[in-house]
Amino acid sequence: MEMQPATDSRLELWHELMQFYIREAWLLDERRFREWLDLFTDDVFYFMPRRLNIHRSEPERELSPVGDLAIFEDDKTYLTMRVERLETGMAWGEDPPSRTRHLVGNLVAEPQPGGEVKAKTAFILYRSHHETEENVFAGYRDDVLRPTAGEWKIARRTIVLDSNVILAKNLSVFF
Repeated sequence: MEMQPATDSRLELWHELMQFYIREAWLLDERRFREWLDLFTDDVFYFMPRRLNIHRSEPERELSPVGDLAIFEDDKTYLTMRVERLETGMAWGEDPPSRTRHLVGNLVAEPQPGGEVKAKTAFILYRSHHETEENVFAGYRDDVLRPTAGEWKIARRTIVLDSNVILAKNLSVFF
């Protein structure tokens, strides 16, 4: 993403979106998953490709494409099913539930024609589970945000982890 010169309207947009992302982080860390789901459009695509070790001359192959065994390739229905499963108590990998801390920053936002915004954020997700399990996930998220009824909604999210090997026992947390 290209850095654009700061103008009053760009600074206002940046501040508004940063508040949006901070709210999202707190919703996740407080396990308010139903409210978190409301941050997404009905046609959302939530995607986490696999990251591959590739030669420097082939950067286009670093991330697996859609349909090629992604870690997550979810729509709103599937995200809702994941949240409902956590609520049933039948998600044994999350009983007791993980404690998480989502840190989000380095926001870059690019307004698009039609009112949407491309936003890129860096994140660190700390997860503590039971007495001895700890995981730290770092990476970035590419989002397409859409204004809907006066609120920003996530229409597309691509999550890219910095590591290509996931050492966690499960990935039942949201990014």
